[in-house]
Amino acid sequence: MIFITGGSGHLGNVLIRKLRALGEKIVTLVHPNDKCTSLEELDVKILKCDIRNCDKLDSIIKESDVVIHLAAIISILPWRKKLVYSINVNGTKNILKLVQKHNKKLIYVSSVHAFSEPEPYSIIDESTTIDPKLTSGVYGKSKATAALEVMNAAKSGVDVVTICPTGIIGPFDFKPSNMGIFFLNYLKGKLKYIIDGSFDFVDVRDVATGIISSIEKGKKGQFYILGNKTISLLELIKTLNKISGLTTIPEIVSTKIAYFFSYLAIFYGLLTNSKPLFTPYSIHTLTRNYIFSHSKAQKELSYNPRPFELTLSDTLKWFKEYFITKKYTLLHINS
Repeated sequence: MIFITGGSGHLGNVLIRKLRALGEKIVTLVHPNDKCTSLEELDVKILKCDIRNCDKLDSIIKESDVVIHLAAIISILPWRKKLVYSINVNGTKNILKLVQKHNKKLIYVSSVHAFSEPEPYSIIDESTTIDPKLTSGVYGKSKATAALEVMNAAKSGVDVVTICPTGIIGPFDFKPSNMGIFFLNYLKGKLKYIIDGSFDFVDVRDVATGIISSIEKGKKGQFYILGNKTISLLELIKTLNKISGLTTIPEIVSTKIAYFFSYLAIFYGLLTNSKPLFTPYSIHTLTRNYIFSHSKAQKELSYNPRPFELTLSDTLKWFKEYFITKKYTLLHINS
């Protein structure tokens, strides 16, 4: 049995789909208030409780063969700092304590945002240091802090492998994520402005495959970056136009103007309890223009991400069918 925390999220539900296709028995922990729409048609046992305080975790981890820890608050909103740290750090410490107690293998899913931030346009790989003081944003600092806890646990004997995805995109994004909102705005003709920036985006299905590979091939205590390619937002739009036949060309606004409006978006989000597409942190991230190397994962995990245009094509198809035309057909998970 494989126990997965955070299984109803974008990566989680795709990972469960792939593991079920392989015949694995899955138990997943989700937040008590989660409607679990993404898991509705899946044969998976769902445990609803808080990862920070759940009396059922001990027995489930004891019965598990492998634990995959995905559960996290992926927030770029500064006013959620306390909650983000509570889940991302304390929740991880709770899982580490239990896998150590029962001597279980742990696959911990972190993020490339956990790595320290070098100069813009630098190459980031697994040798890049991890220091919460040298990264930005509530989310990045929380993941860096949790990564240090994982590193210390590995030194004390815990069999843990850490996976660091880049920007996850792709189908089965039911909630949807920030990039999911980006794709929806594009399809609806509402994407009017972008900034001159770039990031490494990776298919959620490739990340799930990399995680599964790490169960057998991942080396104890090691970190693995799972990415695909760094692409500018303008080139991303041009590629989407090539695929969709649309002629969307958003206006590129300066970084200073983008920061100004992002602070207004933060204020508006605070008043309306809504999630802005761009925040000061997301603009900071996009304008660093880092290159993330996944060569270690290619060598040790046999990781081989699919062509990026295929990811974008499947992503547009899924978002159009699920959210716009409402004629949803299940895209084959092994495609």
